[in-house]
Amino acid sequence: MPPGKGYKSTVRQTIYKWRQFGTVATLPRSGRPVKMTPRAQRRLINEVKKQPRVTAKDLKAALMQANICVHESTVRKTLNKQGVYGRTPRRKPLLTKKNIAACLKFAKEHIDTSQWYWQNVLWIDETKIELFGKNTQRYIWRKKGTAHHHKNIIPTVKYGGGNIMIWACFAASGPGQLTVIEGKMNSQVYQKILQDNNVCPSLCDLKLKCSWVLQRDNDPKHTSKSTFEWLLSLSYIKISWMI
Repeated sequence: MPPGKGYKSTVRQTIYKWRQFGTVATLPRSGRPVKMTPRAQRRLINEVKKQPRVTAKDLKAALMQANICVHESTVRKTLNKQGVYGRTPRRKPLLTKKNIAACLKFAKEHIDTSQWYWQNVLWIDETKIELFGKNTQRYIWRKKGTAHHHKNIIPTVKYGGGNIMIWACFAASGPGQLTVIEGKMNSQVYQKILQDNNVCPSLCDLKLKCSWVLQRDNDPKHTSKSTFEWLLSLSYIKISWMI
């Protein structure tokens, strides 16, 4: 296909620029100069790296201290061009140094555990779910692939708010039974949940073998003396602890 008028015009302009100015580079134009200089852009990037939760309004104020007056939308567009976007941060339980050390120890002890073992593990736990309202939505500035970096995560506290508590279990083959917990959760309620046809149906549905393992965390309700003795009386259950 022969080139159109647009191509001919571009070639003509390029030849003219070379003959007139000795270059084919873009020449300076009239008009207002760009406020977001490379230095200002680097300043923005450094700010969001140090504090991903900083707002566009705060970034605008920081630029004004350097005599750079721009709109908040300009701040957002500049960050977007650099590959940084406002995203909802991932959430994770708030862990102490003791918890982190215990989790690392657990991972190291089971790093070579066979896949067959994990296929016969029944994981159980309780959680609270908010029915009315939710936590305030917050955003952070981050690049793609950095969702789980420490600075880009908002810690959460287990059972922090909510209106209903549930007990549930799952295995590698899928989810098991789910039970709504009424009243205050304690060792006796925990034992009753395990006893009231919640575990056995899940074992059948999930096709776990006779050598299955009951896996739970070190919540005081799970590790109390009465719970420990009650579980030992059930010889068909094997127990393994984790944080």
